Amino acid sequence: MIVALAGLLAGYDGSFEFESATKYPENVNYTFMRIFLASFGAWMVPLTYFTAIELYFSKQAVILVTLMVLLDTAYICISRFILLDSMLLFFTYTTVFCLAKFHNQRCKPFSINWWIWLFMTGISIGCVSSVKWVGLFTTALVGLYTIEDLWNKLEDLNISKMDYLNHWIARIICLIIFPTLIYIACFVIHFSILTHTGTGDAQMSSLFQAGLIGNNFSENPLELAYGSRITLKNMGFGGGLLHSHVDRYLGGSEQQQVTCYHNNDINNDWMVLKPREEQMYDNITEVEFVNNGDTIRLLHFDTRRNLHSHEINAPLTKAHFEVAGYGNETLGDDNDYWVIEVVGDKYTKTNHIRSLTTSMRLRHKVIGCYLRAANRILPEWGFKQIEVTCDKRNNTKDVYTHWNIERHWNENLPPGGKANYRSSFLYDFWYLNVAMYVSNNALVPDPDKEDYVSSLPKQWPILEVGLRMCDWGDNIIKFYLLGNPVVWWSGTASLILFVFVLFWYSVRQKRKYIEFSPAQWAHFLYIGKICAFGWLLHYLPFCIMGRVTYLHHYLPALYFSILMAGFLFDHFTVYCSLMTKKIIFGISYALIIIVFWYFKDIAYGINYAASELKGRKWLNTWDIAD
Repeated sequence: MIVALAGLLAGYDGSFEFESATKYPENVNYTFMRIFLASFGAWMVPLTYFTAIELYFSKQAVILVTLMVLLDTAYICISRFILLDSMLLFFTYTTVFCLAKFHNQRCKPFSINWWIWLFMTGISIGCVSSVKWVGLFTTALVGLYTIEDLWNKLEDLNISKMDYLNHWIARIICLIIFPTLIYIACFVIHFSILTHTGTGDAQMSSLFQAGLIGNNFSENPLELAYGSRITLKNMGFGGGLLHSHVDRYLGGSEQQQVTCYHNNDINNDWMVLKPREEQMYDNITEVEFVNNGDTIRLLHFDTRRNLHSHEINAPLTKAHFEVAGYGNETLGDDNDYWVIEVVGDKYTKTNHIRSLTTSMRLRHKVIGCYLRAANRILPEWGFKQIEVTCDKRNNTKDVYTHWNIERHWNENLPPGGKANYRSSFLYDFWYLNVAMYVSNNALVPDPDKEDYVSSLPKQWPILEVGLRMCDWGDNIIKFYLLGNPVVWWSGTASLILFVFVLFWYSVRQKRKYIEFSPAQWAHFLYIGKICAFGWLLHYLPFCIMGRVTYLHHYLPALYFSILMAGFLFDHFTVYCSLMTKKIIFGISYALIIIVFWYFKDIAYGINYAASELKGRKWLNTWDIAD
């Protein structure tokens, strides 16, 4: 919605689709949109400065970490594009800043400033989680800090039971309730703004779509009758429309493919007919409604094949049976018959099948299995559509075996009207969030294609790879996402060094060496835990995810490694003379600035042949000059 706001302020009319490698038309003020989103990246710099002050870094270390953020080419490059990452990073930074401010008010509990910064921390984690779910890792950092804080207060006998309870209440209100309300409010605004139909409709429930302007679902006849033409939507989150086309399975029965598909076309349309042995339905002289428990036949409208299943393994889910298109209007067998089992209706109890509101299962008449579509993606021969199977398990709670009628045509029946097709906000909110989760998990590496821009998490801390942000022709301006090597490598080295330093001091404390006062040791652990756990929480999840990953996923974690670098620089120079400290930090500043200047073109735009960048290819794995 913030990106949409940028477009609104820039006069964008929605006609340009921002497809990759497409030239901007003259009427799209993309410059303003980029400046608007780049401002979030620009604000990261003062946020770093003031956060470092709140962490009690020295003046030299404050300048160091600020310079590392200011002159990191990856941060600059990602902020220059119309993407979500600059906003995600901005709110990650605000969360750390607010948490540091709140921590510094710990000795003045329930004061005005204490309440302000606790509240602002909650507002910030609500915002960062609302940009991308990666923001939940930042939320987890605040959560771990809060748990430790409340645990430590439990042993403080100077805090009364009532005050301790008030600490819990304050954090529940500010760090749980407020962020949750912000997250929900974003969807309230989202639904109120997006009132028209669009390309993403099929990801939402049929009832939600019925309320959109430009959608004709409200014209659906209310109750299903034999002879009706319908589309069936899978009610599993992210589910598609039951679909078939002339192409056949490469194995199994080699009959016509049946899949699920998210786009609307005629291949989603089916006719509801009686079994062949029953009297043929006369759609001119009478209307006969379909009831719960009826046995029906679904005839594909375009190819005239019957929805069919048999005891042949499904192409991907081998434990299930294959579902195919077979025969025609007169040719077929009992494997074309399906029994309707109503799961429930959103608004009423009826024996009839209603458009949009009735959820039902389709049980195979012969085998007893249930029609199912669970978002497993078929290979190229299946056009990357969703596999449809027949599941032998009778699990009534499996929403991927639940179907509803989405579109319904029958000239002999009146339209149902909008009053019969209403959807609740909480259902739509929950449905969309689960659909987002399913879609995110579906972003897995494609074995049929070589992805030249994806990378593995183990490559990020050592900056083993970069990322081409656009086409790489000599005659176009090119952008390459690659961090400042000095910034990235020093941040990673600091994380490793901190582990050894912490182990060293812990051992020495066991041997009764007194090197820190209790307050100094507490501060050392506080900064170390914020940086180390912040980095781990933003990095490790990508190591265990099944989804495809890219270099920009490391950018939030990078911030915590930068703070760790500033912290350790401070720690190891604390006993140096002022002149020595200035020399050490001065050399560090110079290295960051020189390397930035050497690599700046990759962030601001390479308007010459990539072959001229060979000197900047410090690692063979960087495809910057290829």
